[in-house]
Amino acid sequence: MNDTIYAPATGAGKAAVAVIRVSGPRSGGAVRALAGALPRPRRAALRQLSHAGVALDDALVLWFEGPASYTGEDAAEFHVHGGRAVVEAVLQALCAEGLRLAEPGEFTRRAFENGKLDLTQAEGVADLIDAETEAQRRQALGQLGGALSERYETWRELLVQTLAMLEAAVDFPDEDLPEDVAGRARPGLKLLEAEI
Repeated sequence: MNDTIYAPATGAGKAAVAVIRVSGPRSGGAVRALAGALPRPRRAALRQLSHAGVALDDALVLWFEGPASYTGEDAAEFHVHGGRAVVEAVLQALCAEGLRLAEPGEFTRRAFENGKLDLTQAEGVADLIDAETEAQRRQALGQLGGALSERYETWRELLVQTLAMLEAAVDFPDEDLPEDVAGRARPGLKLLEAEI
């Protein structure tokens, strides 16, 4: 991932505030080009955005040094006024700086590829964005928080232990193994069957 991407992080249309996210190796350069010096990491700074000598907007600018960012890369956010003309002007300025418009889900894909999220957490992000009910929201938030990953890891550990007992009984039938090793595997299998 040598390119730097940008995209609105908030919905399209007129709003009080719009958030434009940037991620990749040229994020810092983009912030410097539009807002001057980089803000301190993880601190919002009020800056006037401009490009090619033209003022774009007054904005809150946030800087996240990789790997301590959502994507694991250098990243930035511009919190601008949400009028369509303002958002479009900032997007055009980022494009003029050589950044590429992100594909849908690309920020989360980069987070996954950089080990910031596992696959079930990445799916949780998509589910949270699509959640329309309280139950869907709770389920997606739990998945994003790693609940499903933890459950899978518990099942994996139980399965490994159970397989080890069964393999010992098959591979070493004449050895001095505890009595009924294969029988000891049954509770683990029953538990897995019930939970899955």
